[in-house]
Amino acid sequence: MPELSRRNVLFGAFGLAGLATVSACGGTTAVPATAESVRRAEALRRKAGQRVVTAKLTPRPTTVDLGGPVVNTWAYGDSVPGPLLRARAGDLLRVQVDNQLPASTSVHWHGIALRNDMDGVPGMTQAPIGAGKPFTYEFTVPDPGTYFYHPHSGLQIDRGLYGALLVDEVADPGGYDVEWTVVLDDWVDGTGRTPEQVLKGLTAAAGGGAAGSGSDMGGMDMGSGMGEAMSSQLLGGAGDIAYPHYLANGRVPAAPVTLTAKPGQRARLRLVNAGSDTAFRVALGGHRLTITHSDGFPVAPVTTDALLVGMGERYDVLVTVGDGVFPLVALAEGKQGNALALVRSAAGTPPEPSARPAELGGKVILSTDLTAAAAVRLPVKDVDRSHDLLLRGSMAPYRWTINGRTFPDADPLPVEAGQRVRLRFQNMSMMFHPMHVHGHTFALVHGGARKDTVIVRPMQTVEVDLDADNPGQWATHCHNIYHAETGMMTTLSYQS
Repeated sequence: MPELSRRNVLFGAFGLAGLATVSACGGTTAVPATAESVRRAEALRRKAGQRVVTAKLTPRPTTVDLGGPVVNTWAYGDSVPGPLLRARAGDLLRVQVDNQLPASTSVHWHGIALRNDMDGVPGMTQAPIGAGKPFTYEFTVPDPGTYFYHPHSGLQIDRGLYGALLVDEVADPGGYDVEWTVVLDDWVDGTGRTPEQVLKGLTAAAGGGAAGSGSDMGGMDMGSGMGEAMSSQLLGGAGDIAYPHYLANGRVPAAPVTLTAKPGQRARLRLVNAGSDTAFRVALGGHRLTITHSDGFPVAPVTTDALLVGMGERYDVLVTVGDGVFPLVALAEGKQGNALALVRSAAGTPPEPSARPAELGGKVILSTDLTAAAAVRLPVKDVDRSHDLLLRGSMAPYRWTINGRTFPDADPLPVEAGQRVRLRFQNMSMMFHPMHVHGHTFALVHGGARKDTVIVRPMQTVEVDLDADNPGQWATHCHNIYHAETGMMTTLSYQS
């Protein structure tokens, strides 16, 4: 694949220093990742006696056994997901990246309100990490929660380049006996196509009107992807790609990972959707799930049969484990197939790989149904600046936009430090979009959960508020990586 994606080449033409001279409005200038204000913000996060946690990531070509299918792909070392990284809120995380790929790369720390020059977006916050080159990320992790890391370079996340990042509370409140982390993914690399070939097929089919172009609805397309109609009563157009595999912790359903506990124990389950084009409906057969956190931040607990996890979203749930062997099923919403893990507390015959527990058809919670816990609600404050983000796109041509433009030509969203900012995500397409803002968490105006990634369903509007307290240039985009790569991205741009 090319060393840089189209957006990195074009936006990177400015150069990082050039960002300081880009005017967004009224004679103001953009605050670059190299600004003194970025360094000051990081200095305020650092405390005397700060603990330093070190790790190393080695992205490289490798061969991975997915539990039967053996694929040639790119991964951090030889495992999918990559190494589990763990720190404590307030720690300094120092991660050395040794790029052994034949292409440039980067690492984005998804959901972390970190310093801008460590956010891992080539051309916006740093130069790309060249093939054969090292780079060290160093930043304070300010907030406890469930996060993950992945490249922000082209379609690399749709290979095996991702892993969980857990930030513990300084004093763990407990309330559970065992902890499981489950990373979900949709998988195509090494099965006869690379992600780049998939995107080429989408754009070529759209241009030629062949299978894969979907049914055009006045520029608002349901999206039939690679020949399979993908739609959901919950999400509308549910994706563009019929993946051959869906994974839980790097394993296909025929060879699932096993999560163990004793009957009656309370388990804390951390769910991460690292997929590129797939939302997952998650349920545990024979159990109900109590949602306690969304995107790292606590919510007023809600008990449900199932929950829907969009790309880039994370959830923590509590479950009291029954006696036996149970299927933890992540159904590919609106598609054919599922990921699977087993929960085992006793001897017994495991369920079939295609198990469909009844809970999948019960109550389903989305992030917009949640309310933030009182301790993490944004203080009441007047909105200083509002921005509308109109989300449009179609399968024919395959093009996804914010306010009618594709990145890097999209107009930035100017903000100033100290402002309360409202973003209105208005989905004018028939496809759902999980919208992600880097470097910040936001509050849903209607619902109230603290989030950094939120599903915006077709023809609906989701309003979010954030405090502009982390200077720099911050990517704001759809976390369907194929939508982002073809244009659905802009910049939350601090001005001075």
